[in-house]
Amino acid sequence: MGLRDPIRLIPLLFLGAIAFGTILLSLPIATNEGIGAPLLTALFTSTSAVAVTGLIVVDTPTYWSTFGQVTILLLFQIGGLGIMTAATLFGLMAGRGFGLRDRMATQIERSRLETGDAASVLKLIFLITISVEAIIAVILSLRMVTFYAMPVDEAIWHGVFHSVSAFNNAGFSTHSDSVMGYQTDPFVLGPIMLAVILTALGFPVMQDIRSNRLKWRRWSLHTKITVAGTLVLLVFGFLAILSMEWDNLATLGSMTLGEKLLNAAFHSAMPRTAGFNSLDVGAFEDETIMVNYLLMFIGGGSAGTAGGIKISTFFVLFAILLSEILGRRDAGLFQRRFGHAVERQALSVTILAATLIFASTTYIASISSLPLDEILFECISAFSTVGLSTGITADLPPTGQLVIVALMFVGRVGTITVATALALGSRGRPYRYPEENPIVG
Repeated sequence: MGLRDPIRLIPLLFLGAIAFGTILLSLPIATNEGIGAPLLTALFTSTSAVAVTGLIVVDTPTYWSTFGQVTILLLFQIGGLGIMTAATLFGLMAGRGFGLRDRMATQIERSRLETGDAASVLKLIFLITISVEAIIAVILSLRMVTFYAMPVDEAIWHGVFHSVSAFNNAGFSTHSDSVMGYQTDPFVLGPIMLAVILTALGFPVMQDIRSNRLKWRRWSLHTKITVAGTLVLLVFGFLAILSMEWDNLATLGSMTLGEKLLNAAFHSAMPRTAGFNSLDVGAFEDETIMVNYLLMFIGGGSAGTAGGIKISTFFVLFAILLSEILGRRDAGLFQRRFGHAVERQALSVTILAATLIFASTTYIASISSLPLDEILFECISAFSTVGLSTGITADLPPTGQLVIVALMFVGRVGTITVATALALGSRGRPYRYPEENPIVG
């Protein structure tokens, strides 16, 4: 197999982008002090940016210079567009499409794009990216100039940075407290939240909606599951956070009704992939942290900038559970049944994700004295490329930070993609063993 194999290209291109970012962020010009950042700091920040996560070990606006912040912005723009997009583009430019086996393998993690629409999908990706980022940047910049009396150049920089970060679900901010300074402002939190939700749907969903508009019956099963699942999770997260934090004076307790509704809605979207916070996550009630575990683990839609196991994976598993409870032969949703291959992929993704998070949490807990619940939060956030943190990232020991780096990388590339890349040379057995079923449960 050559490097044209997209399954092998994905990890290699991500690693290349991370290495390039690490080199740039290690330069003296990248820090405000004019001293090269330590290798681990540069590596962690570069990985977090390329993986569009947002976890940080140093304060972005005070530690990194303008050059460093621009580098970070470019890195999460690259990560958001996706190395998969770049690999597909290279194939089109060369005038050669990927083979059938490559396309089938690629679809495992990156949803089910129609390969005949590759050029159209690429155009859509770039069109939506540029358009939405520009619109959000203008809105935020104007708000910061008119309402916060920022100098025009400063307002434009903050607007562009937060727009690109929001659209790519990166969670990086040019403010030390993320967007907590705007927690009463719907004209800042609203556009950021909408950008996050839109891109978390995934590009196949955008392509489907563009082609079929709002004609529900013509939507693919993937689009139906992603849109319906997104709405369910947003409403669930909103109601859970609102009720659990209602009287918490450190979060929603002292706010007006409108401010409570705004921030509960904002934080119902952020744990699913983005990582911005308008409230102090470290001050959340324990039950709210538990809800965040679930929302982060599920993540957003496939083939977009969202992380987690993906909405479609979660609802495939839910449908399997429901079919077993009701005694149905097949599992499915919206009057369509799933193939066994999809069911196995969903189970594989979930088990691999849970295993990685469990192992990472256990290891970090064994080498540090930090609270277990905060370590678990950090590991889920890293794997799901969310970027929310209870504030312990910088306090992790060096080896613990390296574990987080690995989680961010695997979470962005995809568990199935990594597993497939490692097993590229394997082939199916030319025979099958006799069937015998163990007792389950």
